[in-house]
Amino acid sequence: MSVFDELVGQDTVAAQLRSAAGAAHAWLTGGDSAGMTHAWLFTGPPGSGRTEAARAFAAALQCPDGGCGHCDHCHQVFGGTHADVLFVRPSGLSFGIDRARELVLEAASRPTGGRFRVVLFEDADRATEAASNALLKAIEEPSPRTVWLLCTPTAEDMLVTIKSRCREVTLRTPTTRAIAEFVERRDGVSPEVAAEAARASAGQIERARRLATDPETRERRAEVLSIPTRLDSLGACVSAAARLYELAENEAKATTSALDERERNELKAAFGEGSTGKGVAKAVRGAAGALKDLEERQKRRATRIKRDTYDVALLDLATFYRDVLAVQLGAEVELATASRQDDLWRVARAGTPEATLRRLDAIMECRERIAANVHPQIALEAMTSALYMG
Repeated sequence: MSVFDELVGQDTVAAQLRSAAGAAHAWLTGGDSAGMTHAWLFTGPPGSGRTEAARAFAAALQCPDGGCGHCDHCHQVFGGTHADVLFVRPSGLSFGIDRARELVLEAASRPTGGRFRVVLFEDADRATEAASNALLKAIEEPSPRTVWLLCTPTAEDMLVTIKSRCREVTLRTPTTRAIAEFVERRDGVSPEVAAEAARASAGQIERARRLATDPETRERRAEVLSIPTRLDSLGACVSAAARLYELAENEAKATTSALDERERNELKAAFGEGSTGKGVAKAVRGAAGALKDLEERQKRRATRIKRDTYDVALLDLATFYRDVLAVQLGAEVELATASRQDDLWRVARAGTPEATLRRLDAIMECRERIAANVHPQIALEAMTSALYMG
């Protein structure tokens, strides 16, 4: 078993990272470090496994056996508790200069375990320009045993100066078959369920796993995909937009509530709430400021989660119309919404390829409007009206 076994459909990437981990181990023992560098940029489309690849590499760098998958180092990296691996993920829509400066200081400290200090930065493209410039200095002149692992959809999302100092690892969208086999093996579902989830996931592994194992996720997707056949009047468009808004808000609220509650309880416990003894009351009072900071971060994260939730629904809808277009053009491609074949043919017969393209444009425009802070329900109503008008 190896930490790289979980990288679905990424054999070339796994080989590249194994080689680099071997070079890193050789360097630690006085050998040749060719193939290893201090800064890496993991790129690839959503769901391709950028973060998973970076995490596997981090484990391989900390593991004396190059990522065996069963030692304490590997377990701690995958559990997010390794003392020498800093996990960074922007909680809001951006990563600011103050947090960047803190990160640079943390990254410069010596590794406690004697191997490497690894910074795994998810969604590094969320860093503001000022924050990116602060990170650039650290990446240009890193501490001898500090390794930066930056994850972003494309290299163009990063400053040119940062990109030029990183070795790029490019992941590709896994095949439907590779995803289905992984989900079947990992989650113990039937081949039929795994195959359907893989087709519906648009190449996103975690999305496929949720669709295969969570009935509520499947129900939400089914309701989104039923919308095109229900748009038979402007009133129906308004109702459909309201329902989309409700579905996304409820899902986002459920996600953030669970995270928020756990974080609040952990913070209170860290400050001694529920304990007794000298100094406890003072410590609990001191938690007020930390709790306020936590609530601000949670608000920013809630905004990001809401946008991500809307985006998933809109991409499901776009996938349906992409399949409609394929049917209209007679294209021999795999249909992600093949389970709704009757609806696909009904919508395809009722319109033209040109009308379908206009509908796809309306969905993409809705995504852009929500990203630009237009109220989601207003953006959704404009979109459903455009889908009805064709």
